[in-house]
Order: sequence, then structure tokens, then C-alpha cells
Amino acid sequence: MNIKQIIVSLKQSFPIFNDILNVIKSEFRTMFKDRGVVIMLVLAPLAYPVLYCSLYKNETLIDVPVAAVDCSRSQESRELLRHMDATQSIQIAGTYSSLAEAKQAYNEKKVHGVVYIPADFSKKLNSGDQTTVSIYADISSFMYYRIINLACSNCVLDMSNKIQVERLNANGITGESATIISNPIPYEGITLYNEGTGFASFLMPAVLILIIFQTLFLGIGIIAGTSRGENRFHVLVSSSVHRGGTFRVIVGKSFCYFVMYAAWSFFILMIIPRAFDLPHIGIPFDIMMLMVPFLLASVFFSMTVSVFLPHRETGMVIFMFMSLILLFLSGVSWPQSNINGFWKAFAWIFPSTCGTQGYIKINTLGADLRHISFEYISLWIQTFLYFATCCWAYSWQINKSRKRVGIPSEIQ
Repeated sequence: MNIKQIIVSLKQSFPIFNDILNVIKSEFRTMFKDRGVVIMLVLAPLAYPVLYCSLYKNETLIDVPVAAVDCSRSQESRELLRHMDATQSIQIAGTYSSLAEAKQAYNEKKVHGVVYIPADFSKKLNSGDQTTVSIYADISSFMYYRIINLACSNCVLDMSNKIQVERLNANGITGESATIISNPIPYEGITLYNEGTGFASFLMPAVLILIIFQTLFLGIGIIAGTSRGENRFHVLVSSSVHRGGTFRVIVGKSFCYFVMYAAWSFFILMIIPRAFDLPHIGIPFDIMMLMVPFLLASVFFSMTVSVFLPHRETGMVIFMFMSLILLFLSGVSWPQSNINGFWKAFAWIFPSTCGTQGYIKINTLGADLRHISFEYISLWIQTFLYFATCCWAYSWQINKSRKRVGIPSEIQ
């Protein structure tokens, strides 16, 4: 038997299958005849990940311009500035005679930081005294501040160790003994999971999950608003669609959304990270297993909320209002340990919270399903919970529609 014959046989043997298939056909027709829905459910999942990843492709800053105020004008100060300029992170964009001139260049955004070397820099070094090098960095942008502060600090520490070894050599302590004394506890920084300390590698995995969740939510909201606008009784589900009952309507609609976003999830979470060199050390099977409860919970959550959206524009307003909040609550842009109890509890309402945490642990940290058992189980709990709320909301809406058209209330 071919597929067509199997479908015909199922229709004849199981009327519920025929009802669900009718709902699926109706929902797909609704999706593709509405430009707004096509944009949100088809074009947005395709364009947003590519756009965002393209914007952050150069995720690390190099050659950040820095002003130098060298009041010492000595061999040591010039050596320190050459060392700083030789780093990949910063470049000495100009040397100024005073802090006032450097400040003017900073205010004009010609530079993002200032290195100030005092006049007695060389004199104190040669006399064995301690001296200082002042570093002024643009804290309004954390990335500029981090790059400038780290590069300058490493150069100063490296020069300090070199000077200390020279002083020990002058006192007769040479070789490995001098190295050990000057640096008794060697420091070795090892960056895990994000070796390049890139901004996109840190933020984009969370953004990709939010793109899936929010475009799905907004698409379902637009469909619900459109259905209300086209129905003369302004209800979500017309009597011509819900003849099979609540369960059939929910299964048919959710199947459409799940199938569509299963394909988009593969594209967004499997192809995009590899195309833009984002972290992707997780096992693909584990990621897809995580996406099953995440997509189901997101679908049922969106369908539940859509019952109470009176207009198609309402979802857009919620979408714009909640975008940054969901990113904040995901625990990526701000640690969950620093989020107070109310907001932490509020975050668990949304499937995107557990979905983001689970995806980052698998894809970026290399975890498997055993290590994300809390997030995985939480998503299944949300799936069953929001399925129940969705059944209640649709039953209420369908019964409301039946009463308006004079059909007795019935929940199947």
C-alpha cells in the first residue's frame, strides 16, 4: 500500500484521524494565505539568525585605539608603549603631551582609553622604587574596558617581572632561581568553551532559542487574531473547524506548528552555529531530544495565550515588550544566582528559560541529557501543564462559539 492508500484507510477506520487531518489542512491554509503569518513563521526564522550572526561575526575587538601620555619620555616608557602597541588588542593611536589633550581626543571618540606614564617613571625604576602607570578605559562599553584593561595590565605585569629579574641578576641571583623568585606562583589562564572570549559565542546561543520561541509565539498569536477578525462572532475557532471537538482541534493545530518548527530548529540550532563558527560541541541527537519538549511546551503555551489575544497586533506588542525580559531571565546576560526569587520563579513560566539553559549546556558546554535532567524534566512538565491549560482554554472558546451559533455545548 502506498501512503495515499494508508491515509484513506485510516480515515475510514478512525473518524478522529479524518477530523484531525481536516484541522491540519485548514491550519496550513490559514498559515500560507496570511502574509503576516508567512513573514513570522517562515521568513523570520530564516532571516533573524543569519542577520544577528552576521552582525556579530567579528565578535572580538582588535586594535582598539588608545591615547598615550608619556611624561617620562624615557627608554623604559617607550619600551612599555611599544609592548602595548604590539598586542593584538590595542594600538597606540597617538601620543599626547598632557592628560587634557588626551581627554579631548577621548571626548571626540578618537580613542577609547588613555595610558598615563608619570614623569618620574624611569627615575623610580632605576632607583629601585615603586612607580605607577595609570590606565583610563571607556567603562560605558564593557567590551572596550575589558580589552584595554586586560592588554595594558598584562604588558605592565610582564615588564614588572622583567625588571625584577634584572634586579635579582644585579644582586647575584641568576637563571632559574631569579625566575622563581620574581614569579613564585605562575599564572596560567585557561578559557573554557569560549576560547576566543567572543561576544557572539557567549550571547548568540541564547538568542537562537529566543528566536524560535518568540517567532512561534507571535505567529500563533497572529493566526488567532486573524481567525477572530474573519469570524463574524469574533471567536477563535469557528463552528466549521471544531466539529471534531477540542482534542482534535488542538492536536491538528499543534501538529502543524510542531512540524514546521522542528525543521526550523534543525536549521537554527544545527546549521547556523556551524556556518558562523559558534560553539557546537554538543551531540546533535541530544539537542533534538531537548527540542521535542521545548517545542511542544512552546506550542501549547502560545496556543493557551492566543485564546486571550483579541487582535492580531496584540501579540506584536507582547513580543516587543518581552524580548529583553526573556533574554534577561534566561540567565545568560545576567547570572541566575543574582536574580531575586520573584523573577526567578517568574522565569520558569516560559519554556524559553529551560530551553536556553539546556541548549547552552549541551551545545556550548558539551553536556548530555543526563546533565540537563532538571531542564529536560521541567520542559516535559511544562508540556503537560500547558497542554491541559490549552485544552481548557480551547474548550471554553469552542463552547462559547457553540452557544453563539445555537449548538449545545460539548467537549470531546
